[in-house]
Amino acid sequence: MTKCKNFIQGFLPNIYNQFQQLNFKLRTSDFRLPTSNKIMELLTILYLIGSITFILGLKMLSNPKTARKGNLIAAAGMTIAILGTIFLYQDDEGKKLGNYAWIFGGILIGTIIGAFAAKKVKMTAMPQMVSIFNGMGGACAALISLVEFNHLSHNTTGEVNLGTLSIILLGLIIGSVSFAGSMIAWGKLNGNIKKDFAFPGQQFVNIAILLAILGLSVYLVMTLSPENAYLFYVIFGLSTLYGLLFVFPIGGADMPVVISLLNSFTGVAAACGGFLYDNKVMLTGGILVGAAGTLLTILMCNAMNRSLLNVLIGSFGGGAKSSGGTSPSGGTVKEITLSDTAVLMTYASKVMIVPGYGLAVAQAQHACHELEKLLESKGVDVFYAIHPVAGRMPGHMNVLLAETDVPYEKLMEMEQANEEFSTADVVLILGANDVVNPAAKEDTSSPIYGMPILEVELAKNVIVNKRSMKPGYAGIENELFYRPKTSMLFGDAKKVLQDLISEIKNL
Repeated sequence: MTKCKNFIQGFLPNIYNQFQQLNFKLRTSDFRLPTSNKIMELLTILYLIGSITFILGLKMLSNPKTARKGNLIAAAGMTIAILGTIFLYQDDEGKKLGNYAWIFGGILIGTIIGAFAAKKVKMTAMPQMVSIFNGMGGACAALISLVEFNHLSHNTTGEVNLGTLSIILLGLIIGSVSFAGSMIAWGKLNGNIKKDFAFPGQQFVNIAILLAILGLSVYLVMTLSPENAYLFYVIFGLSTLYGLLFVFPIGGADMPVVISLLNSFTGVAAACGGFLYDNKVMLTGGILVGAAGTLLTILMCNAMNRSLLNVLIGSFGGGAKSSGGTSPSGGTVKEITLSDTAVLMTYASKVMIVPGYGLAVAQAQHACHELEKLLESKGVDVFYAIHPVAGRMPGHMNVLLAETDVPYEKLMEMEQANEEFSTADVVLILGANDVVNPAAKEDTSSPIYGMPILEVELAKNVIVNKRSMKPGYAGIENELFYRPKTSMLFGDAKKVLQDLISEIKNL
């Protein structure tokens, strides 16, 4: 106890004396920062604000109720970061960016193109827009690497930072793969590329190209000289080729996974740009996009019960194209009339609607919402069952229905919907195919075996609206159409729903 007391008595006065000395220095010293430092500190604060808005916006995007507001908040943060960089950024010598005519000219062109494309695009084409915009992000990251390597190769000091060169190469490779892959994904989704391109031994060729890219990158980093600078452009070409061959063989049903994976690539490439320029907001945004894209990819793979490796080396599709009325098991198709459908749904206690890409193609979301409101006016409970990979990209159906102001509480995710199907009198399937295919549970030879599906057969009655008996995006037969509980209602989804509404009103 005595030792402790002596220690405190000796320690506290010492601390007090040091504090007094520090206080004297603070009062007598001039701590005024140069104007350039103050400006850069202000820019850092703006970057911090931008980063916070990105995080808040991403958080709000996880809920349909707050998604639009979250998008606007993140956009506002990006605007702050862009304007702050243009007007406040200074290099070590206090020199500003300049070239304002070029900068604002580029912003104006990009704004016009982006706004026009966003207003013109239909909800059915939203996956294509996501792919092409994502590709532009990858291209931007690759261009940054090309520009910075050009500066590095003309460095007169002869000093090359290996870390900087490594980041440049990483941004180039990932950005090029993302750009090329996204363009192929866009072509597949848009119908410009109608077949999956593959040749014997393609996976081995892809691996060989990837190893060549990595090997040349390591060699270039270790031995950079004017004589071998051309290898950088060889790496650029090989990365672009790899991005093409990487996506070409992937089947249509795997596109949601590919889109989210390429999105994560673009985020990582953007983060590399943030490292190069010591730009905090660019680094934060890139990391957030990369992390979110990676998590989404994992969720999509889980939703399809497929590993990412399966997606990359195998593909859905290529199955039998059937248009007949008899299944392999010997079942037959049973059709239902509009009037019978109207009676069945009107006198039901609970109806569950399963939206799919057919609904989006027909632009029938507004008619579907009108049907929902009409049935509810007659005392019928109506809900929507949403599969994670329904449509052509993650969240496609959620966005489509949100456009028509469908109440968010009516949207059921797959797990919740599967618990409710047994209580439903009628399930109306609108253009969905693979996400309700029983082969995923019953046929071990099916390419979708093991994929979690919406278990619509638990309901008392199943009505499927399709244009024809053609298989879905995965290209395989759907045994559900031949089951005793299932009735087919053929026709364009929008027209069928409009006619169904008229029939119900006349009851």
